[in-house]
Amino acid sequence: MSKYRIVLMPGDGIGEDVMEAARMVLETLDLDDEYIPADIGWRFWCTEGNPLPERTIDILKTCSCALFGAITSKPKNDANKELAPQLHNRGLTYRSPIVTLRQMFDLYTNLRPCKAYQGNPLNYRDDIDLVIFRENTEGLYSGVEFYPLPDEVREKLMQYSPSMGRFKDIPADEIAVSLRVITQNGARRIMRQAFEYARRFGYPTVTVVEKPNILRETSGLMIREARTVASDYSEIELWETNIDAQMMWLLKNPNNYGVLVTSNMFGDILSDLAAQLVGGLGFASSGNIGDNFAIFEPTHGSAPKYAGQHKVNPTAMLLTIKLMLDWLGERDKAQKLEGAIAGVIAEAKVRTYDMGGTNSTIDMAKAVAERL
Repeated sequence: MSKYRIVLMPGDGIGEDVMEAARMVLETLDLDDEYIPADIGWRFWCTEGNPLPERTIDILKTCSCALFGAITSKPKNDANKELAPQLHNRGLTYRSPIVTLRQMFDLYTNLRPCKAYQGNPLNYRDDIDLVIFRENTEGLYSGVEFYPLPDEVREKLMQYSPSMGRFKDIPADEIAVSLRVITQNGARRIMRQAFEYARRFGYPTVTVVEKPNILRETSGLMIREARTVASDYSEIELWETNIDAQMMWLLKNPNNYGVLVTSNMFGDILSDLAAQLVGGLGFASSGNIGDNFAIFEPTHGSAPKYAGQHKVNPTAMLLTIKLMLDWLGERDKAQKLEGAIAGVIAEAKVRTYDMGGTNSTIDMAKAVAERL
């Protein structure tokens, strides 16, 4: 029996292309593993009314971890229009399957490294090496939303928040509400993960990025928990910044930062800026990590216009495999893979279109596999 059972979920669009590249590299690594394909994505929404079929959830529950490609998501009305005719008028609502999986398996840590590799012509600077910890199950992505706004919800909000009074005369079908939900446990455990990582890899600071001057309760809770956790790590300095200022400072002085930690939506935005500093989403890997299970994915979208062309840069997916290997405890193989990726980038003989080259997704994967 194999040591690892790894689910492969290509998803949509270029997810298929980068997963093909991933398989080439995984086979070269010679892991003691078994790969199990599973269905996820837009076509299953259109044909079955569920982008995350129950059969996929059943598979995930029996495996070590999962590798995921990319997903297509569209607004509610657009999603409903693309359902097969027999599925219309059944009250089906599209929900992002990756968000569902994060909450279902309590994958509360979203880990997003952003590292500049020598020889990449897209680097903002060559000395950037930072990691973003994004709380992955709460915040504005909790899924607690209302439209039209029910009268009983409006009444309760007005009862407990005087600020809601200015909306009292707006018709229910002209107002939508999304709640930002932060729990003490959710805030504390993401802070703990960030500080543990900083200690393990020798980062001197952890920067908590929030907006407590305006979001006094939710961001305030994040800041308080950051301070509480920081007291257990005397060798690491805690920095506190507001999200808007941090975006500016990260662009101005990216080498000042090592580990940054924040809530769900702020982390989503912050990590995309950080990715661009080191070449864009073609270099941006991530892990959705819980206490006992993890799903690893590149952070780019499904890019339907490039699907099947094998044009896109697979580096984000290959670096995602590196994160997966680290999580599995295969750190030697993880280091070798990162070294091979860095070597291909530095050599500059194989480059995809985003780096000014003409090589394909598969060319890039082959070059990395050969170095391995």
